[in-house]
Parts: sequence; C-alpha cells; structure tokens
Amino acid sequence: MPARSARPRLRHLAVVLLWTLGAVPAAAQAPEPPARTTPSPQALPPRPDPKSVARPAQVRIKVTSVTIHGADQLGAGRVKGILGTQASSWIPWGRARYFDRKVFDADLGRIEAYYQDRGFPDAKVTAFDAKLNDRQDAIKIDITVTEGQPVRVDHITLDGFDILRGRALSDLRRAMPLQPGAIADRAQITATQTMAARALQDRGYPIALVSTEETRHPEDRTVTLTLHASPGAEARYGEVTVTGNKSVGDDVITRTLAFKPGNRYSLETIQLSQRRLYDLGLFQLATVKPMTEQVVDNVVPVNITVAEAKHRQIKLSGGYGSEEKARVEANWKHVNFLGGARTANVEAKWSSLDRGVRTSLIQPYLFSPKVSLTFLGQAWFTDEPAFQMNTSGGRSTINYELTQRNPVTGRGGLSSISVSFIGEREDYNIRPEFLGDLSFRSQLIALGLDPTKGHGEGLLGAIAVDFRRGTTANVIDSRKGYMVNAHVERAGGGLPGDFEYVEYTLEGRHYQTLGRFGILATRARAGTINGGGDDTVCFDTTLIPAGQPVPHCPVPFFKRYFLGGSNSLRGWGRFEVSDLSGSGLPIGGHSMFESSVEIRTPLIGKVTGVAFLDAGNVTMLPWDITLKDLRYDVGPGLRYLTPIGPIRVDLGIQLNPIDGLQVDGTPETRRWRIHFSLGQAF
Repeated sequence: MPARSARPRLRHLAVVLLWTLGAVPAAAQAPEPPARTTPSPQALPPRPDPKSVARPAQVRIKVTSVTIHGADQLGAGRVKGILGTQASSWIPWGRARYFDRKVFDADLGRIEAYYQDRGFPDAKVTAFDAKLNDRQDAIKIDITVTEGQPVRVDHITLDGFDILRGRALSDLRRAMPLQPGAIADRAQITATQTMAARALQDRGYPIALVSTEETRHPEDRTVTLTLHASPGAEARYGEVTVTGNKSVGDDVITRTLAFKPGNRYSLETIQLSQRRLYDLGLFQLATVKPMTEQVVDNVVPVNITVAEAKHRQIKLSGGYGSEEKARVEANWKHVNFLGGARTANVEAKWSSLDRGVRTSLIQPYLFSPKVSLTFLGQAWFTDEPAFQMNTSGGRSTINYELTQRNPVTGRGGLSSISVSFIGEREDYNIRPEFLGDLSFRSQLIALGLDPTKGHGEGLLGAIAVDFRRGTTANVIDSRKGYMVNAHVERAGGGLPGDFEYVEYTLEGRHYQTLGRFGILATRARAGTINGGGDDTVCFDTTLIPAGQPVPHCPVPFFKRYFLGGSNSLRGWGRFEVSDLSGSGLPIGGHSMFESSVEIRTPLIGKVTGVAFLDAGNVTMLPWDITLKDLRYDVGPGLRYLTPIGPIRVDLGIQLNPIDGLQVDGTPETRRWRIHFSLGQAF
C-alpha cells in the first residue's frame, strides 16, 4: 500500500492509543528482541505528551489482520513470520492476539534488519496504516516495504581446500547452499561456511576451521566470498568408551558402530553410528561424541553416552479410514530380548479389511552390523472385495545393507537387498457373486477351486528377493529424492508347496521441490506373474477347444492383480479396476501398470492442497504390460500434517469409466470416490 498523506490520522491514532495500548501487557505478543535498525521518523506517529491526554479506561485491542505490501522478492509470509505482532486466529475458538505498541515499534525495525540479513541492504519500511473498527476494540495493520535491489554473489573461492581432491571437492561446490548468482543471504553464507568445515571433518580432519572473507563491489552490487580453510592434521579413531548402559553390554554397542579404533576419522561414520544405535530401539538417548579437544598424536578418543529405554513397551492405537473403516491395534515389544539387542514383537489388529496376530523376532547383527535376520509368524484374515483368505505360517528374511545416505553431504542413498523364505498355509474363498457367473466357472476350475463353493487351499512355498534404494530423507512425507523397489518371487520349482509361479514387480517414485509452489510427486509401478510355460489357456479359458478338459493353473487367485483404492487409482474403489467377467465382476489379471502424479501446495499453516492424476490398467495375460487402454482419474485433495504423518482426504473423479462394472453384485453408476486415510498416497 502506498504511503498516505493522512499523517494527522496516525497522529490522532497515537494520541488515542497512547495510554490504552501502552498499558497492554507485552506478554500478549512475542517477546521483544533488540531492534538493529530504526524506521525513518516520517514512518512513525508522533508521541504526545501524556500530561495533555486524558487517560481512558484500559482496553485490549485485538489484532484481526497483518498485511505486508511490497515484499515481492522475499514474500509477505516470510516477513510476517518474524514479527511479534501477529493476527488472531480466524477460528472462533482459536488464539486471540492483542496489539502492543512497544512490540509493534520493534517490529518495524526488525523488518529492516531481517532484509539486511537476507541481502537487501537498502530495504526500508516506508509506510504503515492501523485501522480501528467502529467499536475500537479490533485493529487491522498494513505495512508497506520497499525492498530495493539485492546484493548478489559473483564468485566463491575455496582457499586451503587442497586436501579435498576429485569428487570430494566437486561434491562440495555442487552442494553448497550458496551458489554464484544467488542473493548474499547471511544465513546461506553461514550455512555454506558450516558445510565447508564439515566436508573437511568428514575427510579426516576433526579440528578443521573455516572462515569467510567478503569483498564487496558497490558499483555492480555484488560480493566475492572467499572461504579460508585451516584443516589441521589428519586423525584416526582412538579408544571408545561407553557410559550409561545398564543391561546392554558394551560389545553390543561397539559392534554396531560404523568405525573401529584405527580407522580414519570421518564425520559421516560418527553420524551413521548414532543412527544405527537409535535404530536398535534400545535407547531413549544415544550420542556418539568425538573428543576433539583431547586429540593426542592425531588420535581422537570417542565417548558414547546412552540412556536405555524401557525393555517392555505396550502401544494401543485406533483410527478410521475409508477402506479399513474403524481400526484398532495393539502392539507389545520387548527390546534386548534374551540379550544381543534382539527385538521381539507381537502385533494384534482388527479392522473390516484385515485382522489377526503377527509375531516377529529381529536379530540386528548377523556376522556384521550390515546384516540382519527377521523371523515372522502370523495368523491373519484378509477380507478383500474379490475374496476372503486365512493365512497361517511364517517367513524368515535376511537383509543386507549395501549403502547408506551420507548424512554430511546429503548425497547417495540407502540401498539394501533382502532374501525371504516363505512357508504359509493359504485357505481362501471367492466371493459368492463369482459363483453365479457361469462365464467365470471354467477359470474357477483352472484355479483349482470348487466351482460350487469357491473354496481353495494350499501350501505356499516361495523365495522372494527384494532390492530397495532411496535418497529421500523422510519416507512418510517425502519432499526430495527418489525411491526404487524391485521384487522377484518364485514359488514351486523344487520348493515344497501347491502353487507355482514367478512374479516380477518394479516401482519407482520421485519427489521434486518446486520452491514456494510445493512439491511435484510422481510414481510408476508395473508387475507381472506367470505360472510357467506358454500355455495361455490358464489365463484365458475361452481358448480351450470344445470338449477338452480345463488345465490346472498353478497361479492362485489371491495373487492376481487388482487396482483401485486410496493408494492406487483413486477414482475407483479397492479392487474395482481389472479384467471383468461376462457379467461385469472384476476378476483380476496377471499383468498391471499404474502411475500417479501429484502437486502438493502449501495452503495455510499445516494444511496442504493436492491436485492429482492417476492412470493404470490390468490385463489378463502375463507379460502384457501395456500403456494403451489406461483408466484415468483426476481430483483434488487436502493434507493436514500431524506428528504421526499427514491426514489426507482425496476426491477421485473417473475420466473414462469402466462400462458394465459391477460392485457388490450390482451395476456401478457412481463416477467418483472419496478416500480418507493417514499418510501420503505414495
């Protein structure tokens, strides 16, 4: 808003509010920090003589809005975030905030100081306007800022960094928060200096120091930065001492570390060791501190301090989702079970989608801290739209950690490979509506199911291999990086069991930050399952010659692919997208492809808006992954961030509905779905 000539109005406001506002407790706003600069006198109302003003009764003036004008480069939201004067919540029961003249005066100086730290030395508060309502118990505040031109970085010189060679030096230059051409933001300069020091510490120099020299060029409003490094001498790890442990042995802690005495010092291994200790679940507190002030003969002693968590923990939780409906869960965990940092876990769950009991035992150290062993047993009931199944048995999994994301540079990613041995008894029933569909009868026979009861059972013996790699820092709510998952599962072929198939699935996810616009998230997933051989009649029984018997197909019905639901094609319900029987029932398929793209944009506070597009299809034959005849849906969504992850609501609208689709035995005419759940869709 431009500066007003209504200076008498401001003077009148100051006279009226001198006693009324000056008496408001400062505690109603944030505490006043010291102002580094002072706005021009022309921007401030004059202060009257208290003796010439009659003091009215004390009134608290509620702040209804604070608006920043002219903050085009930094953004009004960033500027408002540093103010002590804040607007009251628009929610009736939300927090009320009140005007304090002293805090507001400090805010005007705080704005200019903030701009100077962000690389705008000429920024000024040129005007402000305070509007009282008719009852004079609420106020709207407008502040106008002239930002001026910023100072930019024209070059960054690294002096004394010769010990960083090749990729290490190029990685540092690429990862520095401040790059040539960027605004000379004080916070970014400090962050660049800190990163440079950490890069030296990560290469074996624990007492490395970095200082920054700035050479300003007023003629073109640029600055040259020179980072001077004093690395000191290269060092190695010395003796490791452990304190605070009671029941967990020193050997359990030291074997988990990513380094050993005598190894070259590295900040990466320090932070990785601390993460591994927390991952054990044994400790409330675990710190790995190199005693750099006690370096003797280039040897760094290390002190590990831990505080043990309760060994037996019980957790009860509940919730509601559009697919699971009401959900209740109970979890009992025993850490350091029988010593050796083992973890025993019992999980019980009930929902309309699945229920049962699972137990697990995790051995975190198997010859190496990179190798772990997990045993899982379960008695579990699954209630899907196409079938119901009881699973009993278990599996054992060996997991090997291939690489870790570098916590210092942020480069690289966590990758692992695992091998699982599966032995489970499956007892399942097809939904009754399938039994009345004569076009599906031959496939029921091929699947080894009783065509009159729709019942099947058998032993599943299989080996599964999984590869995972991810560069995202937050798996629950990813904002940057990618994730790749590849899965191969082989049943039969010499393994005991009643089923025989080979399954391949591949999934990729990518997350890209779009600045203030939010995050672009994309996902693609494909899979196929084959019972072996080239006999396609197992998948399309219409190819069986008249009078010929129906062959047995070793791929069980519960392994077929279906799409749709809150984490899939959101325009449809769960298991609604697949090949259809003659009467329109989804009967699954042996190949599938699906993809999604989302734009997640911050709206207000912890609320984020989402616009998404989903596409996918399921085909009957194996290795028939195709991008033609895809089903599409679009829609909006909302996310509300909570400590346990975002709560989400999505409205999916079908772009090309499935003709003849039946849901629960009746024709489906609805062209949209609403999904309510916890966590991002992907």
